[in-house]
Amino acid sequence: MNTPAHSDDDLRCAEHVLGVMEADERLALEREALANPALQAQLTFWQDHLTPLTEDLPHEAPPDRVWQRVEQAIRPTQPSATTRATPHVPPIGLWDSLPLWRWLGIGASVAALVLLAVALKFALPGGTPTPSVSLDYRVATIARQDGVAHWTATIASQQDQLLIVPATRPTIAENKVTELWLVQGDAKPVPLGVFDPAQTVTIPLPHATAVALRGAAAVLAVSLEPPGGSPTGQPTGPVIATGALHPA
Repeated sequence: MNTPAHSDDDLRCAEHVLGVMEADERLALEREALANPALQAQLTFWQDHLTPLTEDLPHEAPPDRVWQRVEQAIRPTQPSATTRATPHVPPIGLWDSLPLWRWLGIGASVAALVLLAVALKFALPGGTPTPSVSLDYRVATIARQDGVAHWTATIASQQDQLLIVPATRPTIAENKVTELWLVQGDAKPVPLGVFDPAQTVTIPLPHATAVALRGAAAVLAVSLEPPGGSPTGQPTGPVIATGALHPA
């Protein structure tokens, strides 16, 4: 059975550690953690594994003009123009915009969260601490022929599981399911399992299949099949998306 790659509580705890939550959300999570030992354990887990990684991040200072804008924004109100001449303040350009810098910072943190969550969840199956984390993985964008991406797939080195994350939800008929396949050259497709097209899932793999997915010619394909998956062990319905795995 496919299971979510990480729970909502996992994501909330990781966002808390990275500092991308609103203040009221942070307080709500902290209150919940005080009354919920399992949630507190999740929060501690992410603190232990994300906080040390920030020590390797380079320190980037914003331009001096940004700090000047901050100073102007928090400076006490000056006398009116009738008693003091108003100094000329140049128009605020795109790169001087405080909202821009704020959202760039948040975007970078969220992107880091996604990559770190993938790496840690692969390297730490079941949330069990491990002394080392491998960041070697292969990624595929599983897309339609017109280039519209439906899913991304990630497999980490030395881990026998595949992470599937939806990008855009395709329209699937009620009497059909999505099934994932490994395609290598002229060989017959290898079934990897039926999965929920709208959920983030992990698919456990036989070791030999995982090794093949990390090979140079591995391609993933998704076909539409009857409920329960293909009855023949080979695709019986249309292939709606494909994508080759590449080193990330």
